[in-house]
Amino acid sequence: MQLTRFTWLEVQCCLFPLAIFAGLAASAVVDLPIARYDALLVYALAVTALFWVLRLETGREVAVIFGFHLIGLALEIFKVHVGSWSYPDEGLLRVGGVPLYSGFMYAAVGSYICQAFRRFDLRVDHFPVVPTAMLAVAAYANFYTHHWLPDVRWLIAVGFVVVLWRSRVAFTVGQARYRMPLSVSFVLIGFFLWVAENAGTFLGAWQYPSQAQIWEMVHTGKWGSWALLVSLSFVLVAAVKMREGRFYGERGATPAVQRR
Repeated sequence: MQLTRFTWLEVQCCLFPLAIFAGLAASAVVDLPIARYDALLVYALAVTALFWVLRLETGREVAVIFGFHLIGLALEIFKVHVGSWSYPDEGLLRVGGVPLYSGFMYAAVGSYICQAFRRFDLRVDHFPVVPTAMLAVAAYANFYTHHWLPDVRWLIAVGFVVVLWRSRVAFTVGQARYRMPLSVSFVLIGFFLWVAENAGTFLGAWQYPSQAQIWEMVHTGKWGSWALLVSLSFVLVAAVKMREGRFYGERGATPAVQRR
């Protein structure tokens, strides 16, 4: 029963990502009056506005999501420029060869974390803000610099484990309150983002060079890359939750059961 409740909460947290994937799937089979990538941009903007109107996300959360959209778009422009991946379909609304809708795939990560804070009543203990933020920035920078300098993602990952060793995230499912290491949550979210990336490339959202002739699964190494990128999204959302006073400590509803 608890697993069923947990799964249902996760589905609700993924409303924005699911909406984006629904748009990707529909645009792959439906004849559109405009280029596919342009239609996806209009669709993603409409979904964002709808979430705000329905108060599924606050104004601050939407601002964070757009911030992550810009961060993701900058990374996309660079990666396309160096040939890491490409966008095979048509679209006029591009910057540096990258369709503007692409940033919403990163924004979906921010939306998920915002929703998780609300629906799971997340609270974090022993969160070292400055070291974590520095490592998150280093992880993001490494996505650029590893093309010329040594790839230090594993060193950064070890840094996260050390810095977040005491950090625990508490969440509620039903009447029970659970706790888990924050760094483990990054790894788990990274895994499901890797799964989502496989679905995205299958639907033609973008493609890697190895997928140019025939689709194949994304290399499992991308799992680690997503786990590191999640850290940056979490830091951005944490800044909003700290301002709202909804980040630290066990200030949720009194649970009937405590579990680790």
